Amino acid sequence: QVLRSVLLFPTIERMAQSPQGKLMTPLLCKLRYILYMPVYLLSFLPEGVKASLVRFALRGMKTCDESSITTSINLFSVDCIANILYMASQEMMKVVERDSTTIKQNLKKLIFYYGTGDSWCPQHYYDEIKMDFPDGDIRLCEKGLRHAFVLDASKEMAAMIADWLQDDLTKL
Repeated sequence: QVLRSVLLFPTIERMAQSPQGKLMTPLLCKLRYILYMPVYLLSFLPEGVKASLVRFALRGMKTCDESSITTSINLFSVDCIANILYMASQEMMKVVERDSTTIKQNLKKLIFYYGTGDSWCPQHYYDEIKMDFPDGDIRLCEKGLRHAFVLDASKEMAAMIADWLQDDLTKL
């Protein structure tokens, strides 16, 4: 009953071999425990100080809204960080081959949106999937949006997706 599925900056293959994966895999798989102590110590800071640290870290964003700040404060929790780092380590080890069989079975329901400068999902992944599925709706971002678009381009992304899905939405 799914009409359409939109895969934004899809990290569906070779995560550990991507430029960012090569950098992060050793940290996530072997060194993640080192991060627990500083996070534990930072967790004792007052909420206002944590919010100031988050604002400082996100200061380069075009439009960083308060919800990003509030959500990012959770990163000062050891439990939260442990879950994030464990999940990420598992992704590095398990997201290896693209599931081309499932893609082929559902190609008419899928929209892929790749970035031009995405270090988690480099442009040659786009080139390869486009070659393997020439009839698929596989798009390359020409707006310079980044993998972490939710930090500074969520409204722009939502507007684009709503436009892409307009025909599907009218069928509901």
